[in-house]
Amino acid sequence: MSARVLGIDPGLTRCGVGIVEVARNKSVKLVTVEVIRTSPEMELPKRILVIANRIEQIITEFQPTSMALERVFAQQNLRTVMGVAQISGVVLFASARHNLPIGLHTPTEVKAALSGYGAADKKQLGAMVAKVLGLAEIPKPADASDALALAICHGWKGNLFRESSKTELTPAQSKWHAALRDAEKARKRP
Repeated sequence: MSARVLGIDPGLTRCGVGIVEVARNKSVKLVTVEVIRTSPEMELPKRILVIANRIEQIITEFQPTSMALERVFAQQNLRTVMGVAQISGVVLFASARHNLPIGLHTPTEVKAALSGYGAADKKQLGAMVAKVLGLAEIPKPADASDALALAICHGWKGNLFRESSKTELTPAQSKWHAALRDAEKARKRP
């Protein structure tokens, strides 16, 4: 038995997306990886739509059984934080729409899971992703490697093979999912 994990490194200009298949024995196999790109010259709603549509296509095509998203809680650049937050909302919406359990993982948690060291640099993390997946090179750009690292981390830590494959949600995540369900019900009412 195996589980497919969709890892997403959210970003507005570059959004890393990677899917791995994780077996019960924690062995991992690459399914697909890509970086969804949008131009800063595009209008914001169109950029979000491009990313949302591609994530929907990936979910439909590859049928993941769970998702992993980077949890970013501090960053210097407000513009970057806004883009990450906007795309994180798109990912959470896709998770709810497809009834996929989602895990939120901090960069430190991902680094520790893959390298054993929470302060590993991007190069070390990329090297571990390549090693775990048996790849000849580190996936590029870093957004692709980061998405795969998220998926691997979730696969190793996410209780994917419990009777109920639902991950436990934080109180904030539970409220978000309830709000999405309520909005969907309201939308369907005549």
